[in-house]
Amino acid sequence: MSKRGAPPEVNAGSMADIAFLLLIFFLVTTTIETDAGLDRMLPPIEPPDTDVVIKQKNIFEVNINKNGQLLVEDELVDIKNLREKAKAFLDNGGDGTCTYCKGQKNPESSDNPTKAIISLKNDRETKYSTYITVQNELVGAYNDLRNREAQRLFKRDFTDLEAEYLNPETDPARKEDLKEKVKRIQDLFPQKLSEAETSSGN
Repeated sequence: MSKRGAPPEVNAGSMADIAFLLLIFFLVTTTIETDAGLDRMLPPIEPPDTDVVIKQKNIFEVNINKNGQLLVEDELVDIKNLREKAKAFLDNGGDGTCTYCKGQKNPESSDNPTKAIISLKNDRETKYSTYITVQNELVGAYNDLRNREAQRLFKRDFTDLEAEYLNPETDPARKEDLKEKVKRIQDLFPQKLSEAETSSGN
């Protein structure tokens, strides 16, 4: 009876090198997802020189209860109609000083886009997804109106101008030109989105 030969040995000397190369490969090619937040620029804390009086008609109140229902200006509103209502408020031009406004010029609504404030109030039990959806619709209202004015003045959407301006690869000279255009549109419809203190038990 013949003896079986010993099984061939596997050379494991380079296995560590191969594992290291695979590790490097996966580290380089893997994308890590990051949580998307809300892009908000908070104003510096500066005491006002004089007391600012804000008329109630210049405040657009949006309340979200714990069930995700919207109460806009004391009226129950479907979330799909929120953007149009916010645009109508911002674009109203009630005091006649806004030359570019195309709203109804209702004297009982906002006087001017520069004076219009959107106030958002949530319940402590409001779902985060509902909160984000409402925020998106309100910011979308500003963007729609800014896009309209950017098209009128520069034949481009405001969102495109802003994206090009914020792109780090944009030429510095071009960036200066874009900065002026972006600021001009932002001044026409300044984003005044205020968050009131969160309530509970609504």
